Amino acid sequence: MKVNNNCFHCGQGIEKERILFDEKTFCCNGCKSVYEILNTNNLQNFYELNKKAGIRPSDEISSQFDYLDTPEIFEKITDFSEGNTSLVTFKIPVIHCSSCIWLLESLHTLNKSIKYSQVNFTRKTLQISFNHNDLKLSELAKFLTHLGYKPVISLETAEKNVDHLDKSLLVKFVIAAFAFGNGMFLAFPEYVGGEDYWMDHYKGLFRTLMFLLACPVVFYSASDYYKSAWYGLKNKIVNIDVPIVLGILVLFGRSVYEIATDYGPGYFDTLCGLLFFMLLGKIFQKRTYNALSYDRDYKSFYPIAVTKVDFEGKQENILLSEIKVGDRILVRNQEIIPVDAILINGEGNIDNSFITGESVSISKQPGDKIFAGGKQIGSSLELEVIKNVDQSYLTQLWNKEAFKKHETGLDTLTNTISKYFTFVILGIAIISGVYWAFIDLEKMFQVISAILIIACPCALALSAPFTFGHIMRILGRNKFYVKDTLTIEKIAKLDTIVFDKTGTITHRKKSSIKFEGIQIPEFDVLNIKTLLKNSNHPLSKSLYEFIDRKDEYFPVENFIEISGKGYEANIRGNIYKIGSAKYNNQVSKNLETAVYISKNDQFLGKYIFKNEYRKDLKDLFKKLTNYKIFILSGDNSSEENQLKQIIPNYQGMAFNQSPEDKLNYIKNLQDQDLKVAMLGDGLNDAGALKQSNVGIAISDDTNTFTPSSDVIMDGNKVATLDHYLNVCKGSFTIVKMTFIISFLYNIVGLSYAVTGHMHPLFAAIIMPISSITVVTFTTLSTWILGKKSFKKDL
Repeated sequence: MKVNNNCFHCGQGIEKERILFDEKTFCCNGCKSVYEILNTNNLQNFYELNKKAGIRPSDEISSQFDYLDTPEIFEKITDFSEGNTSLVTFKIPVIHCSSCIWLLESLHTLNKSIKYSQVNFTRKTLQISFNHNDLKLSELAKFLTHLGYKPVISLETAEKNVDHLDKSLLVKFVIAAFAFGNGMFLAFPEYVGGEDYWMDHYKGLFRTLMFLLACPVVFYSASDYYKSAWYGLKNKIVNIDVPIVLGILVLFGRSVYEIATDYGPGYFDTLCGLLFFMLLGKIFQKRTYNALSYDRDYKSFYPIAVTKVDFEGKQENILLSEIKVGDRILVRNQEIIPVDAILINGEGNIDNSFITGESVSISKQPGDKIFAGGKQIGSSLELEVIKNVDQSYLTQLWNKEAFKKHETGLDTLTNTISKYFTFVILGIAIISGVYWAFIDLEKMFQVISAILIIACPCALALSAPFTFGHIMRILGRNKFYVKDTLTIEKIAKLDTIVFDKTGTITHRKKSSIKFEGIQIPEFDVLNIKTLLKNSNHPLSKSLYEFIDRKDEYFPVENFIEISGKGYEANIRGNIYKIGSAKYNNQVSKNLETAVYISKNDQFLGKYIFKNEYRKDLKDLFKKLTNYKIFILSGDNSSEENQLKQIIPNYQGMAFNQSPEDKLNYIKNLQDQDLKVAMLGDGLNDAGALKQSNVGIAISDDTNTFTPSSDVIMDGNKVATLDHYLNVCKGSFTIVKMTFIISFLYNIVGLSYAVTGHMHPLFAAIIMPISSITVVTFTTLSTWILGKKSFKKDL
């Protein structure tokens, strides 16, 4: 057997003792171990997909990341660090294709200390959850470098600055612009024609200069197209860049042939113009996409209210965006912590599954740091804010893969069309080329180039993202925050809407309350108010506001809440229970909405509520005639007759529903092939929201930021729900119209190109114009749609 002098994994020459394993040669146990891990986890394709990714780092690389283990740097670089789990986002510029994504999202199979990894391809970032006790941050960076994906770590990375337009793209564009302008100037005498001694004498020089100008354009400015086409073909994917690259090579090859044989001037000026206009279109697309992305991540209005507490204990509900460093906020049971903070009062029992994916509770004491995204399980906490709200980070958590409802939509349809589109265009180019080879060989090159360049599904691919991107921005500005673009598509297809009653179609605060029972001593009233503060249930919050007593802090011990029934805790040596009649061992005699209270298993009395319904609900339900309407409530049927008057077109009502009952009710509707939207409390109705096709969490004065919902909606906007539904339906129509525009453009353009009536340069100009047309059309049409629906400046 021939012994290889190079290591199978890292490819470097072996100077010392070889290590033989599995009929392969390795330079060290490290390379052998990585190969074993890849082999054991069925990742042998790694060596085929990335031939040089196993290059061993030098000693300099091995030590250059040691500074990451310094506590100050570690804290600045990581997004989250709790218990033995840390979360970090690295910028990795060399991510370029599906094989990179495949490997980087398989890191947990290569290293057991890595829990999961997720790639954001457009931003070239990699988020990793890892065990920092078993794997240091520096070792993680070395591990990635060892695989060929060296992270770029700088102050800009640490401070999470916004990505700006790729400077290399601007450089490529400038080079193409310079070559195009000068190439046209040098080619001008050839276009003018006529017999001139000096022109004829120096035409060789002019053609050589055009060739020299075209070389950097073809080999550098167009490099992104070559890479994209090559990596696609390497992974058996024929993407849209394949015909574009063929068109460039055909023009360049033909031009070199003409100059070499003195047959003609070639198409160098056309080629430079082609790449100039293509790169111009790319810059426009990227700028527009980045603007939408920035607006989505940093300027979106979250209709989430947070309870701010002053030093006297007075509570005030403020918007999430208004939180400042140094503010004190109140976080109740089951609420998401919206910002990094220090625990001031209370016993923290933090569930970080929203961040890490692991449902493990971590105990926190006053003085401890608590990270944004954790969920409190137990009594309420008073926190002091230590970081400004990063809405980009919260958006990232909300869009985490684990919480997505996997359904196919327009994106899948667009990708499928684009894939077959490429094969169709290549077929048309081949057939046209064969035809023109017999008619006019010189024209054959022009026809093939024009077909390959003008037929581009870019406009088609841009239709859905740009339309839905603008719609998300418009909806967000009108306090209807949508998780992703697929949600807009799902809203457009809805045929059934289920409303939870309490806190959704009723006001959380506006209700008349009266007490029935023995007079409660002041000592107990203060304790009851303290306990009420810990619950996020709408009735508890209304009752908390109703009890006119100064809010004093008393330790709350052994807090337990049973969703749909009630909660209890030990306060100043006494156990209080607040909840339903059954939870307090009572029997509800009348059909009424009431909160029952007990002390040490002795019934004290009940608070009876008469709900006030939101304004203009009758008008809303009159407009929702195209939808099946259902009402769910955890309360009894005392208000059934009133609901029937407000909602004459209802299909069904169900009362005394537990959270599990609501979930099953939604599921039964879906089993009837209905597309269901559920409107409810983002916390108490989490199961039903997650089960529904579209879960809409209603926010008034609560933190409804939860992975269960697809939409967060301001409670004051419930009566205008029809406007949001119409906008989503209208956006779907706009996408269909842009599809038609894109297809018409390609049909007309190809007709001219196939018949030989289109110059490649004109094709290059038309191609980005089609994309610009689609973007302009979607921008204007969505603006008009939003203006018409919400009747105000957007």
